[in-house]
Amino acid sequence: MKTRKGYQTYPLTKAQKFHFYYLKFSPKKEVLNIGTSLTIEVDLDWNMLRECIYEAYGRNECMRVRFACDKDGEWYQYVVEKEEREIEFVDFTGQTMERAEKEMRAWTAVPFESEDAPMNRIVMIRTPDGFNGVYLLADHRLMDAQSLICFLRDIIELYCSKVYEDVPYPKAMSSYIDQIKKDLAYEAGSKAKERDEAFFHKLIEESEPIYNGIDGSGRLEMEREKSGNPNLRAAVNVSDSVDADIDTFHLEEEPTKRLMDFCEKYHVSLTCLLLMGLRTYFQKMNGNDDVSINTAIARRATLKEKRSGGTRIHSFPFRTIIPQERTFIEAIYEIRDKQNEMFRHANYDPVDYFAYRSKMYPNESGRTYEPMALTYQPMTLQDNGLEKLGGIRYKTKWYPNGATTQGMYLTVMHRPEDNGLDFNFEHQIHAVSRKQLEYLYYYLCKIMFKGAENPNLSVGEIIKLI
Repeated sequence: MKTRKGYQTYPLTKAQKFHFYYLKFSPKKEVLNIGTSLTIEVDLDWNMLRECIYEAYGRNECMRVRFACDKDGEWYQYVVEKEEREIEFVDFTGQTMERAEKEMRAWTAVPFESEDAPMNRIVMIRTPDGFNGVYLLADHRLMDAQSLICFLRDIIELYCSKVYEDVPYPKAMSSYIDQIKKDLAYEAGSKAKERDEAFFHKLIEESEPIYNGIDGSGRLEMEREKSGNPNLRAAVNVSDSVDADIDTFHLEEEPTKRLMDFCEKYHVSLTCLLLMGLRTYFQKMNGNDDVSINTAIARRATLKEKRSGGTRIHSFPFRTIIPQERTFIEAIYEIRDKQNEMFRHANYDPVDYFAYRSKMYPNESGRTYEPMALTYQPMTLQDNGLEKLGGIRYKTKWYPNGATTQGMYLTVMHRPEDNGLDFNFEHQIHAVSRKQLEYLYYYLCKIMFKGAENPNLSVGEIIKLI
């Protein structure tokens, strides 16, 4: 059995290899950084908080992972026994919130040393507005949004269990290593993998998708003219620069509740409603019934998967061909059924998916059919731990790392203070402008609310009404 520094080593999973793959092509290595903060409007015992952070490290194997590279250039991973590095404390009192956030953005833009080094950083912070808590920087190869929220929640639940009598000690986390072993067994040539491959190959073989632009078909027409192929169906949706920013749009609590009530009434997920809104926007702008959007699947169906940490996201194109005569609710149900079918096969390697699609429909490097990617993060801190604290206010904040290899990536999350929705658009600055995003967000909301209020209207009627 291969070991490193006395610890057993493990190969990378497909989800991790995907991140290593695009990291190679990014000039900015901070592209994999995820920065966030969780702060509470209450004074904290900093020594106790520090103890709870160390305790959370001990309970979460993924937070103690190290990467190493062999002589053939192959990366692998191992888990150290404990973390002993110092937990920093930074007091922003006396500064402006803008200055404090600027510093945390700067922390988020510092790449990790990949070999034999910690792949996360925690700083205890006191912010100028009287809130106290932690800033967490993590590497996407070892954390996704759900595992990051889970770890932050673990720290705060550990702390609360020590200082509040009615808050119980949190349940144990699941083993990251056990989930790694399950993923590796699947990848080793299981029957499940064969079924998943057959599903996606059939999906790809049905027909070639078509690119839909954020503000119309101009980009596709430009590619057609450039290539001399009037039937070209793919286009480039990124710029030459990976420089990026995050623009966030806030949907208030009451309208958010209306959307959630619609989803509950018709037994669909908010992801289905978001996909319906986005694909209808692109249908309106481009005149195509055929729309593809990349969607992220968390692959956390079981409790063990939910609490094991790590990165489990697989991302696949989600394609719908919905004629304008179809009603809004019929289209929503079609999206739901397609999503459920895709979830059942989501352990398949996305790199293999794109390789097979490129073989079926050869295109020049850089061309794609998807103008954007979508993630909805249903997990909130409000209903997982902090609801026991009564009226204590708390906030979360996401910080851009300054780089992305994608033109546009939308992450929709619930705000902790009121459970409203935040639409976080991470985008390449030179590929998509804030003005374009404002336009998309405005019509996305109009489509979702018009459809939720009038589910029997046809898609074409909704497009005309908005």
